Amino acid sequence: MPRPESEHPTELELEILKVLWDESPLPVREVRARLESNAGRTLAHSSVITMLNIMHRKRLVNRKKEGKAFLFSPKVQKKRVTGQMMTDLVKRAFDGSPAAMMLNLIESSDLDAEELAELRRLIGRKAKEQQQ
Repeated sequence: MPRPESEHPTELELEILKVLWDESPLPVREVRARLESNAGRTLAHSSVITMLNIMHRKRLVNRKKEGKAFLFSPKVQKKRVTGQMMTDLVKRAFDGSPAAMMLNLIESSDLDAEELAELRRLIGRKAKEQQQ
């Protein structure tokens, strides 16, 4: 019995989406080459074709026939996918509290001064938006 399809992209699907978000449309051979160079994933050509076809069926990517090859591009936006994944993480791991997640992230990460300044700026902007 096959496992149920995930609500979110699998790890490999996310790696493929990252390649396609960087540049698209791409043929299978380019997706495969970039997976190897960017993510250190060495996959057979047939495995990449299979994954892209599954992703097409799941409506994660578009494919267009050009000559003898298919060109693939993302059908889902990065912001939407990452937003859904973050919402799910907040609900499941932090009982729906974005503040608890942020505190955990800040406490468990080695943030440099520039990253901390950026976080302060974003928090200040969000606070101003709520005052209006």
